[in-house]
This record gives sequence, C-alpha cells and structure tokens, in this order.
Amino acid sequence: MEIPVHVFRSKKKGPSVLFMAGMHGDEINGIEILRNLLKEKYFEKLERGSVVAIPIVNVISFLNSNRELPDGRDLNRCFPGTKRGSLGSRIAYDMIHKIIPQIDFGVDFHTGGHEINNYPQVRCAFDEPKSVELSKAFGAPFILNSPYRDKSLRKESAKKGKQILVYEAGESNRFNTIGITEGINGCLRLMKSLKMLDVSTPKSQSITLNGSKWMRARISGLFRTTKKFGTHVEKDQVIGMVSSPYADLEKPLIAPTDGFLIGINNKPVVNEGDALIHIGTE
Repeated sequence: MEIPVHVFRSKKKGPSVLFMAGMHGDEINGIEILRNLLKEKYFEKLERGSVVAIPIVNVISFLNSNRELPDGRDLNRCFPGTKRGSLGSRIAYDMIHKIIPQIDFGVDFHTGGHEINNYPQVRCAFDEPKSVELSKAFGAPFILNSPYRDKSLRKESAKKGKQILVYEAGESNRFNTIGITEGINGCLRLMKSLKMLDVSTPKSQSITLNGSKWMRARISGLFRTTKKFGTHVEKDQVIGMVSSPYADLEKPLIAPTDGFLIGINNKPVVNEGDALIHIGTE
C-alpha cells in the first residue's frame, strides 16, 4: 500500500508544517480541503519554510469508505505503532518515525463520526501555549480545550515536542461547505501568520471553549432541535425534543449550562442514551 506524501520547500529557512487528512477513511472534508490547497498551488508559493501534505493517510479505509481499518482497528488508536505489527500499527510507526521528526507542528483534519455533524472547530491542549497560539492563528470559529487521548497521533507527537492541532468539521461521508471553506482559510491564515505565505485571508473571530458536554436522549424516539447550528444557548433553555412516534410521550432536551452548539446528531431516529447535542462552554 502506498501513501502519497507531498513535500514543498522554499529557498528560505522557516517552519516545517504538516497538513494531513484521511486518518479515518470516511472523513472526506479534510481530504477536500487539501485537494483545494494543492489544486490552487498555494504550497508552491512558499516564501519560507516547508510543507508536508498527506491528503489521505488511511488509503485502504478510504477506498472501502470505512472509518476503521479492515481488521476493525481505529488507526488513531494505533500510535506509536510497531514496525512488524498490524497494518494500522505499521502506518502509525512510519508516521512517528518518518514524518513527525521532519516537522515542527501540524494540523490533522477530521470530521464527526457517523451522522455526528461538528461545527468547524480546532481542538488543542490549553496547557500547551504553543498549541493555543497556533490555534488562534488558524482562526476557526471555535477553539476547544481537548485533553490528549491515549495511543493517538496527537499525544505521541506531543511526547516528541511536536504539537498537532485537530480540526473538526462536518460529518463522515458528506461534504460540508462551511467546514471546507473554514479549513482552507485556516491553513492560509496559519501560514500567513508564520510569514510562510503572502496571501489575503478573511478575518476571523474565534470563541474559546474550556470544556464541552454531550446531551443524551432520555428516551428512544424521533429527535429534532429548534436551535441553529453554532449558536449560543442558555442554561435551562429547551433546545430540542425526543418524541414517541405514537405521540404519547415527549422528553425535552434542556441545556445544562450556557454554551455554544458545536455538534449535533443528524439521525432523526434515536435510542435512549444516544449523544444528541454537543455544547461547548466558555
């Protein structure tokens, strides 16, 4: 299996940045973001530094339109990997030993899981000042404090002193125009702030979120929400409803705190306990 890697180097020294997508085979928004950046030849106009671009890390899962690898593993739980382990472990090993040592930091593009739609957001560890600085330069609508997860690329890269931002936008196997546009502009803003690229970019205003909480279905039934995606909600406000299909029972979704609607389950038929609305809190 081949994983195409594009390397762009300017004549002047500067930061080395990794842009990568397709960690999960059904997360296509990041792939489209990098396709646009490659098509418009932005990386070929670098004024300083280098860019490593990997449009599809998990090629085999992309070809199968699956999130997981053929053996059922999640590639982003295979790090740091081993040289002679499973397929995912081997990909992870190559990433950690051949790619990460060549960069200063990176951006890893993701989307929500099956039918989970994420509003454009950058996730980073707030106790890492460099990550926060880079996130602000990227300028996504939301910056969410996100702890490291065991065996993830982000955690293993951080151990080597390389910060990886995670950009989340949209849902799996579906293009999200806003998320793609924000991702492209974020990459351009980031490179411009590092004086790697001279390009005009839209101004951004990020909202910083220290934490988040998922609201879950209290009963099984039909789910709908009345709130606009990405907007502010207030504590004790009714922001959705789960109803019995026979009209004999309804349970409102009541916001547990003030915050912003940063994720939503697009599935209309839900089971008790399903995650429905993701609220980010300042």
